[in-house]
Amino acid sequence: MTDPVLTTSLLFVGMVVTLGLGVPIAFALGGLSIALITVFWSPMALNMLPIRAFATATSFEYVAIPLFIFMAAMLQRARIADDLFDTMQRWFGGLRGGLAIGTVVICTLFAAMAGVSGAATISMGLLAVPAMLARGYGKGVALGSVAAGGSLGILIPPSVTMIVYGIVSNTSIGKLYAGGVLPGLLIAALFCVYLIVRGALDPEGSGGTTMERFTLREKLASLTGLVVPVALVVAVMGSILTGAASVSEAGAVGAAGALLAATVLGRMTWRRLTEACFETLQLSCMIFWIVIGATALSTFYTAMGAARLIEGIALGLEVNRWAILVGMQLILLLMGMLLDTVGIIMITAPIFVPIVIKLGFDPVWFGILYIINMEIGFLTPPFGYNLFYLRGVAPPSVGMVDIYRSVVPFILLMMLAVAICMIFPQIVLVLPNALF
Repeated sequence: MTDPVLTTSLLFVGMVVTLGLGVPIAFALGGLSIALITVFWSPMALNMLPIRAFATATSFEYVAIPLFIFMAAMLQRARIADDLFDTMQRWFGGLRGGLAIGTVVICTLFAAMAGVSGAATISMGLLAVPAMLARGYGKGVALGSVAAGGSLGILIPPSVTMIVYGIVSNTSIGKLYAGGVLPGLLIAALFCVYLIVRGALDPEGSGGTTMERFTLREKLASLTGLVVPVALVVAVMGSILTGAASVSEAGAVGAAGALLAATVLGRMTWRRLTEACFETLQLSCMIFWIVIGATALSTFYTAMGAARLIEGIALGLEVNRWAILVGMQLILLLMGMLLDTVGIIMITAPIFVPIVIKLGFDPVWFGILYIINMEIGFLTPPFGYNLFYLRGVAPPSVGMVDIYRSVVPFILLMMLAVAICMIFPQIVLVLPNALF
């Protein structure tokens, strides 16, 4: 029997070396799987890889991933964010920091429609950042509100990340979706309160000299821009939370709704449709390769007894169970700086979740804390996805250092949200308990 300590050491050293060399995480996980299985198990066990790959690719639960990615890609190309930005500009333009607050609200709505971070970050990076900078907003407010607001798609359902986590951890995706609603709104509210306070303390950096005011008639007329987004949110989330559809079926509802929205708004073209399909194919393939490689690696790791070793060490520590939970949060926070979200889930969830259950914590509650840490990972350098999304669409005057600085207050606010949800678990559990 292979020593679990040796297996664990080789696994983490291998991960550090391969990722340090710049190997994509999907190939790093797959390569480590093949090497470790060949050396410590048997070359014949490599037959497991195509079996695992086929089982993953044909899993009904995973069907929701490409559907929600297509939904986000189509909504982005249908310029739904343009209509939302016009509405928010009219309603919040008269406030100090109003455009930044409106940007967070738009990102919250986009999160409830799309389920991924990139769509909102890219759309608002193209629309809101130049508009705010032109009106005298500081780079910290303009960039931070877009990067942080875009990350809400990780937490607010229908989150693609929650689907992966739910399948890997064997936690109800419906309960996770219900549990993510209030924490997501809490984080959005914290962002808005921060922007209001910052606007009061630093009016010059929050567009204080160029505030635009609109009449009530203009504000009411702009509400037509909310019709399509709200209808889509109700259709997708309503079908899941009422039990009318599974998560995968709701993904089909969302994809069809995005196509219908683009058609109704007169923005459906063959070019936009094909672009959305190609983006869906690329992102889905990336996610599935990571899942396949990590699934094979975690299967080997569990079979070697290493997962039981870590579980035994954690449960054998003579410390308060909350100390172990906080330690897990710190591990996830550090891993979020370096690894892809899906890879983190595939590596850590099979180890963490059994420990959490044996410590007496609610798995749905822990799942939401886990997802918030994954959301923070989208903002923490050097790996944070949203940092690079934003750099790709921001004006030339914006540097990477500007983006790094802009997200620091928002990262601290999300850490505060984790602490609040830990102290008051009913924020997470009230909706899952009521609906399920």
